Amino acid sequence: MSETATDSSPVIQAVAEKDVSSAVAIAGHPIHAMAVHFPIALAIATLGADVFYWWGGDPFWLRAGFWAAAFAFGTGVAASLVGTAELLLVPGIRSRAASWTHAIAAMMFVSICGMNFVLRVVAPDAVLPLGLALSGLGGVFTGLAGWHGGKLILHHGVGIMVSDQE
Repeated sequence: MSETATDSSPVIQAVAEKDVSSAVAIAGHPIHAMAVHFPIALAIATLGADVFYWWGGDPFWLRAGFWAAAFAFGTGVAASLVGTAELLLVPGIRSRAASWTHAIAAMMFVSICGMNFVLRVVAPDAVLPLGLALSGLGGVFTGLAGWHGGKLILHHGVGIMVSDQE
């Protein structure tokens, strides 16, 4: 078998040896991993509502976009608080560069969701074009944060429970 990066670098070995189990969990299941689905789905729903409003002009889509943006922001803040706790409490998570990239992308995502929600409160008529642009940008940051969050789970094993029998 060929020598891998973890075999050749003592720094990478030291990082790989740190515990990455979740500190904020219910029955061993990480709350952050369970909570992120809500802001992701709601941000994409906001984008969909904006596209349908742009396409058809039905005021229903303004209301749907407003509530989707509100709950995307609210659930995004909640998921961010749990994710931040994980980042700060677990040294194995904190020591991985992908954790910080994920955190920054997620903070940008939540900020965009918040700005999108506030726009809809202050100036509902500005949904086209500014709200649509923010929803599109939120979709991009959903992808970025999700990609790096997936790397943490799939490549680094963050939050994965493995029993001694496996």
